[in-house]
Amino acid sequence: MDSCRFLILFLAILCGGLRTSASGAEESNPPNIIYILLDDAGYGDLSCYGQEHFQTPNMDSLAETGMKFLQHYSGSTVCAPTRCSLMTGKHTGHCVVRGNREVKPEGQAPMPADTVTIPRLLKKAGYVTGMFGKWGLGAPGSTSDPTEHFDVFYGYNCQREAHTYYPEHLWSNNEMVELDGKTYAHDLIVEQTLKFIRDHRDEPFFLYVPVTIPHAAMHVPAESHDPFRKVFPEFEEVEGEYAGTTVTNPVAAFAGMMTRLDDQVGDLLELVRELGLEEETLIMLSSDNGPHKEGGHKPDFFDSNGPLRGHKRDLYEGGIRAPLLASWKGKIPAGKVSSQISAHWDMLPTFCDLAGVDVPSDVDGISLKEELMGNPDKQQPHEYLYWEFSERGRSQAARKGDWKAVRNNLKANPDAHIELYNLSEDLGEEIDLSSQEPDVVKEMSAILKDAHVPSATFPLFDSEASGK
Repeated sequence: MDSCRFLILFLAILCGGLRTSASGAEESNPPNIIYILLDDAGYGDLSCYGQEHFQTPNMDSLAETGMKFLQHYSGSTVCAPTRCSLMTGKHTGHCVVRGNREVKPEGQAPMPADTVTIPRLLKKAGYVTGMFGKWGLGAPGSTSDPTEHFDVFYGYNCQREAHTYYPEHLWSNNEMVELDGKTYAHDLIVEQTLKFIRDHRDEPFFLYVPVTIPHAAMHVPAESHDPFRKVFPEFEEVEGEYAGTTVTNPVAAFAGMMTRLDDQVGDLLELVRELGLEEETLIMLSSDNGPHKEGGHKPDFFDSNGPLRGHKRDLYEGGIRAPLLASWKGKIPAGKVSSQISAHWDMLPTFCDLAGVDVPSDVDGISLKEELMGNPDKQQPHEYLYWEFSERGRSQAARKGDWKAVRNNLKANPDAHIELYNLSEDLGEEIDLSSQEPDVVKEMSAILKDAHVPSATFPLFDSEASGK
């Protein structure tokens, strides 16, 4: 044990901070936590979830050395509300950010200054916190600028700026880092991510890495793009345009983006091993919502949503079911597959539980610690999961057990029909059972009503927008 970690342990003992189990046995120190969030990667975009057009061996290794979740969900079906749900532990019926809302000249509308987030809570346990990637929850200098939450920040503040991988600038804490518009910003973000691990190897850290791959623009350097142009020559006449840039053979570019990211995940895993941190570090990887259809990306060709219906901006399974991989050497049983129903808003209570921090009473998430540690019989289940989306005609969805309810077009009809699906028998949500199961519809209708707290900023019904 190095001197710094010894000092932390010694101080914990002096202060009575060393936690014990019910039997009185000492528990291990709280882990470092690395949480990687992909941007618009679908449920089927990793080879361990069925992707066959390219391979993601490094990301897959997290499943081999740890646990793969089959019934995990994103906080929302688009960027900002997912990130708010993740950071605050609340579903979109309760969290303050429920859609994408820009402010000028750069950034998204901020969360309130007193918003409780994962990094703010983990700091109470002595964690140093770092974020590298896309924020989207508060413009530069606002009440929820990322530096108001994290000790170290590097990346895109604004989601709109992140539409290009070749931006004019990024942010390093509160300083604008000017770029030439020709530098692949994702690589700079990865470099700073690895630097953070090296810099803080001797103290407990929380590292949040919301990368931009494979969001919208199919931008990737030639060394990653060109090999797949030979694999997919049938798309050489196809062009994809996004963020003012046209890409030839965006299908090859998508595969190049995903494999480039996979190589970089491999670099991160190797660094953790090299520094001797494997047994002290929980590593998790997920995605913010389902696959997109922009920039020439062809999710149907890649079967990006696997057997699921819908894509990004839908509340069907394809828009919100997400991969989740978790690895922690010596703690999480290797090669396990979990059917635990879970969501992004579970991360806050899970991380607090592992760090020994009290969980706020108003969160919607549950701690997944028992499931992760291989004790599924002790794992608390969700009563239900809930989503709402104020764009695209407005919609709601809820899941309770195997039942899934979806309501669309609430703007046009506040009493829109509730579709009902049995996911254990109909994962593709093809057969609406609402007419056959009136009692279940009644139960799900109550959830859709009770889980929603009105928001004038992101109204689900016109009466909320007008303040009635």
